[in-house]
Amino acid sequence: MNKNNQNTTLSDPNISFNKDLEINKTKTTNVNVLLNRVRLDQRKTLRKKIIFSIFLIFIVSSLAVYFIT
Repeated sequence: MNKNNQNTTLSDPNISFNKDLEINKTKTTNVNVLLNRVRLDQRKTLRKKIIFSIFLIFIVSSLAVYFIT
């Protein structure tokens, strides 16, 4: 029985190999696209940090001016 099962599986790998190739083609991603996405995310977070810092400095300085005068 085992020999019969092995014979049928030997003919199947050709079909499954072709299917695997097709699946792998659709799943590939360009590395440059991923790197650009990471760079864009870093720029966005940097902008958010800068805007938050400027806003915080403005609030603190306006409160200092208000309480001093």
